[in-house]
Amino acid sequence: MIDHLELRTLSVTDSVRFYREILGPLGYRLIVDGATKGFGTVAALDFFVAEGPPSANVHFAFASPDRATIDRIYQAAGRQGHTLDRAPALAPHIHPHYYAGYLRDPDGHLVELVCQRPE
Repeated sequence: MIDHLELRTLSVTDSVRFYREILGPLGYRLIVDGATKGFGTVAALDFFVAEGPPSANVHFAFASPDRATIDRIYQAAGRQGHTLDRAPALAPHIHPHYYAGYLRDPDGHLVELVCQRPE
C-alpha cells in the first residue's frame, strides 16, 4: 500500500497550479503550504511536490470515480495549456474496465488518471 508520494520539481509554482487544476475535480486540495506542498483529500494527505532536480522516469496514477471525470479533466487540461500525452481510452490489455487518460506535468512526469470500474 502506498502511503504518499513526493516529487521534486523545477518550479513549485507551476506544479502547484498544474496539480490544483487536474486534482481538484478528484477532491484533492492543497493542504500543506510550506516549502513542500502537500495535496490530499479529506481521507488522506498523500501527494507532495518540492523544489529540486526533477525526479526522473516517474509514472503515477490518480483514481477517478468515473470515466466522465477523466474526460472532463483531460479536456480542461488541454484548454489550460497543459501537455496532453494520451487521450482517455479503455485499456483492455490491462483489464476490460481499465479506462485511463495521460498528461505530462510541468517537469514531464507521466500523470495518469484512471477508473477501473465498469461504466
